[in-house]
Amino acid sequence: MTAVTGRPSSVLMGVFRNDRLPSLQFDHLHMCRVYGLRASHPTHAACELLDAQNALIDQSREDGRGLSNPHGWGMASIGGDGASCFRQVDPASESEAYRREGLKLKGTMLLAHVRRATVGSTSPENTHPFRHNGAFLIHNGHVPSFSEVRGLLLSTLSEERVEAIQGATDSEHILALLLQLRDENPEARLTDITREAINRLQEWCAMTDVSIQTEVSDQSFADLDHVADDILHNTLALNLLWTDGETLAGSRFNRSLWFRERSSPYLCPICGSPHARTRDAAQYRVSVLASERVTDEDWEPVPNGSVFTVSSDGVFHQEGLVFH
Repeated sequence: MTAVTGRPSSVLMGVFRNDRLPSLQFDHLHMCRVYGLRASHPTHAACELLDAQNALIDQSREDGRGLSNPHGWGMASIGGDGASCFRQVDPASESEAYRREGLKLKGTMLLAHVRRATVGSTSPENTHPFRHNGAFLIHNGHVPSFSEVRGLLLSTLSEERVEAIQGATDSEHILALLLQLRDENPEARLTDITREAINRLQEWCAMTDVSIQTEVSDQSFADLDHVADDILHNTLALNLLWTDGETLAGSRFNRSLWFRERSSPYLCPICGSPHARTRDAAQYRVSVLASERVTDEDWEPVPNGSVFTVSSDGVFHQEGLVFH
């Protein structure tokens, strides 16, 4: 295993100041819904975004917690001939553009997100997916006391990485951190990069004036109505899906996340057609990840406190976090 080296997380002095960065604005603390797909062959996601039993558009109206996610949406397709990304601040459930973009979304790596704002106002620059050149990220969760943590995070970034940050969200700052670690450790596995980023965020949260739960919680977080507000506010939550443009990587950390592996093109009961076409179906494989089970198939929960990748052959690889 390649060890992640570079600037140690104990180097927290001399916070990099940039007056261009927007001030933080905090909204009601609820969470978003994420969807990610990595396949061996180009695959359509329209039914899972629009018409499946628990399609992402339905989660925008009302998710499994009984909450709406109305503060914008975005989709991205990465790989092959390049990358494309579309974001909008309107609710997905009320957007003609959401249906239009969902119908044409196709690729070997796909990301989609509906937002319920936690950190950062409702604006295009605060809408997922976040893109820094060829890298993308979507996030469900939040960093408690981010106004304090942000300075510590920025102090570890190069000027180039700071300048790339356009919005005020904790999520985009996490993408910058991941890419900084990637710059410093180009040979490291993305699981190690993700793990190191989480470990640093744990350390920084522990340095704030607030008592923050920074390790894996025993709460299920499947139904937030049954989780006390103080636990929600003070628990580090990092469900991440991100890519460097080649591999899909991520983590489950104190929010719900499910995955479904398919070893042949999905014959959709909604549209009646397979979501991918290939000359040899035996060579096809796909892994799909989502905050909630999207179809009525047998989805499996991603273990809480884990990091993972999905390689170009569509195979899901998961391992546990190692805590400080």
